[in-house]
Amino acid sequence: MTAQAIQTEIDDIVDEFDLLGDWEERYKYLIDMGRALPEMPEEDRTAENKVKGCVSQVWLVTEPSGDILTFRADSDAHIVRGLAALLLRLYSGRSRDDILSVDAREVLERIGLSEHLSPQRSNGLNSMIGRIRGAAEAA
Repeated sequence: MTAQAIQTEIDDIVDEFDLLGDWEERYKYLIDMGRALPEMPEEDRTAENKVKGCVSQVWLVTEPSGDILTFRADSDAHIVRGLAALLLRLYSGRSRDDILSVDAREVLERIGLSEHLSPQRSNGLNSMIGRIRGAAEAA
């Protein structure tokens, strides 16, 4: 995937959130994104896949295939599951270099999300981003 394709995806996300009115609508959209995630099989909900630093329970599975890393995620909290879905949209199915080139925090700032998250959710989000970037660095 090219840098241009990644930028197009980021712009699409920003445009989608810009179309929404207030933050109640944006949170609903985020929750809907989370609902669209496939259910994670119980056997993947292991301590190894659990993201540390999240108040809610979050599981993140990395599936490498050649140079491409695919991620699957799940959470027991609706908004956190939506945040995971947003991160998967940014990072999953991309190469190591592409993953490391994307600054999710910048995207979250562009959609105004970073200022509307509680400190606990921000910490959890940073933990998920760290896990994804760590998997890319290790690939």
